[in-house]
Amino acid sequence: MKSLLVKNARLIATFDNQMNRFEGADIFIKGPSITTIGKNLQQKADNVIDATDMIAIPGLINSHHHFYQTLTRAVPAVQDAKLFDWLAYLYEIWRHITPEAVYWSALGALSELLLTGCSTTTDHLYLFPRIQNPNLIDEEIRAAQEIGVRFHPTRGSMSLGKSQGGLPPDDVVQDEETILLDSERLIKKYHDPSPFSMLRIALAPCSPFSVTPRLMRETAALARKHKVLLHTHLAETRDEDDYCQNKLGLRPLDYMKKLDWIGNDVWFAHCVYLNKDEIKFMAETKTGVAHCPSSNMRLGSGAAPIPEMIEAGVPVSLAVDGSASNDASDMLGEVRQCMLLHRLAKGVKSMSALQALKIATRGGAEVFRRNDIGSLEPGKAADIALFDLNRLDLAGALHDPLAALVFCGVSHRAHTVIVNGEIVVQKGRLLRVDEEQIAKEMNKHSQRMIQTALECG
Repeated sequence: MKSLLVKNARLIATFDNQMNRFEGADIFIKGPSITTIGKNLQQKADNVIDATDMIAIPGLINSHHHFYQTLTRAVPAVQDAKLFDWLAYLYEIWRHITPEAVYWSALGALSELLLTGCSTTTDHLYLFPRIQNPNLIDEEIRAAQEIGVRFHPTRGSMSLGKSQGGLPPDDVVQDEETILLDSERLIKKYHDPSPFSMLRIALAPCSPFSVTPRLMRETAALARKHKVLLHTHLAETRDEDDYCQNKLGLRPLDYMKKLDWIGNDVWFAHCVYLNKDEIKFMAETKTGVAHCPSSNMRLGSGAAPIPEMIEAGVPVSLAVDGSASNDASDMLGEVRQCMLLHRLAKGVKSMSALQALKIATRGGAEVFRRNDIGSLEPGKAADIALFDLNRLDLAGALHDPLAALVFCGVSHRAHTVIVNGEIVVQKGRLLRVDEEQIAKEMNKHSQRMIQTALECG
């Protein structure tokens, strides 16, 4: 196995159980895992990274995204729209997505994530136009394998189109048998439950209101049969809360209880509108949450009660959400947004820089039910983000380099990112793909989709 030595880091923030920090120390990596952390390590390595004036942190973990939305950022008509209006307009553009567009949008989102220190991500793809090849998740997996990221794609689904009272056009939803068959195909073909796995599948109806109750239950049963995780949006807006109570006579979380969508194999995106009793129940059942602060602010959805969830013991992770409701896949930037949002909502003591980083590292590992990522320790995966501290935008902040990453900086670009023991970002540049080519292809597919939507009226 190849070996790698990260030498003389100014600070190594491990995020282990003791939250240990090492100054002027090294990390020795063999194969996919960390072997030793300490000062003046003498092991011979195939490759040495001089980390002088750098800080090392665990690779950040992104727990909710929609890669395809990178093609519809800052669309003028919905820059100031609330969630349901935003969705209704953009579906008319998204219905024209192609497998090639999915591939390039995935490469774009993954590139941004890696460049901002993210080593593990999921994606939630639930849009399957009937005129296209339906194997769109495969295109995302191809992109992730090419770029070198640890990937947890979720097989999304929608079965209720406009004609059945749903939001999306009928031509982007699928029948339930097709959804379940493809879900099982993806699990059997790709899901790898082994330690240090680079690819795990989860199942994820778009929302409890975009599919039937039957499909929600059958999806849960299929996931539990194959021991994979479950994911969906929940309690994102007041409109959703009102809809559930008016149409179902239940709050969103109560509806999920009824569908058997609760437990340590489930994580929900958003959960902005949970009350104290619901937070307690989430903690008791170890049902996870993907917190999406930028998206919630962008759409005016509200501030999720994350400090209360953490205090209660709910597994909480961090996420950038789709790039049409965030307009960026900046993972370190999302850490800063998390800290600032909760200080605004609940006061300066409600969220520290360290707590926000814990959510983005250990929190992500807990929500993904993984004990091999999320911290820098011997035996854990060698997922490491190195940031250069010798920068103008961090000058004057080096009395606390770890906090400086969150409080400061006009750029969140990492110097080096290591995933599973492999260097995938070096000197702030991606090693396996061409950034300029990706941007060019993304713009081409974005313009094609929007022009086609205009021509279709």
